[in-house]
Amino acid sequence: MQTLVEGQSIRHEQYGMGIVTESNHERTTIDFDDHGVKRFVTSIWSAELIGEPPATPPTKRRGRRKSVKKAA
Repeated sequence: MQTLVEGQSIRHEQYGMGIVTESNHERTTIDFDDHGVKRFVTSIWSAELIGEPPATPPTKRRGRRKSVKKAA
């Protein structure tokens, strides 16, 4: 298996649909819809590629803190 592009959609036999979050020659990290983040050895894992890689890499989203209103 080759390294994948960040943001590429895949379908894994066991874990289902996911998005590539990181991929290099040693490890590939996928964020699966129903199973969370999983890491695989790039050279031995297999999955079905879904569609084309995104034209621009996805931006990282920062979580927001919920503001707490103070009682006066």
